[in-house]
Amino acid sequence: MSLKIVCVTFLALVLQGCYSKTNLPLPTVLEVSLSRYLGTWYEIARYENRFEKGCVGASATYVMEKDFIRVINRCYDEKGKKIDEAQGKAYVVENSGNAKLRVSFFWPFYGDYWILKLASDYRYVVVGEPSRKYLWILAREKTLNETDKKEILEELSALGYTASMLYWTKN
Repeated sequence: MSLKIVCVTFLALVLQGCYSKTNLPLPTVLEVSLSRYLGTWYEIARYENRFEKGCVGASATYVMEKDFIRVINRCYDEKGKKIDEAQGKAYVVENSGNAKLRVSFFWPFYGDYWILKLASDYRYVVVGEPSRKYLWILAREKTLNETDKKEILEELSALGYTASMLYWTKN
């Protein structure tokens, strides 16, 4: 096979990937008050992922440090006993209105943490990332009222997520 054919084929595959649905821009909220966002959030639902395997409940606590946000994720079993904890660092992405963070639990690897929907009183938040592989619905309380749940679920499809893929935690 000639080099020209290989290059054209490679370019076609790359361009095809650029136009897939999951690569459409993912909107975030316009602005987040970090002082209001800090504290503990309880996981209401998530897309299943390898690092929360076995967690039936989870919480995330955010603490402001000098130049980063400390992230403390806790995983709980069915009896509410903590079975795992991970600590990481989050950094605000410039010019994102604090709606985009880069989070690392294992340096030098970072993941995107984008705030897609946030209640005006900060009672719930929807967090995802551009590939749409990860999604979390978090709340200040261990449960979410039905009105909020319905509102969030109605918007997931428009964001490129599939509500049927959610695992609902048992907090």
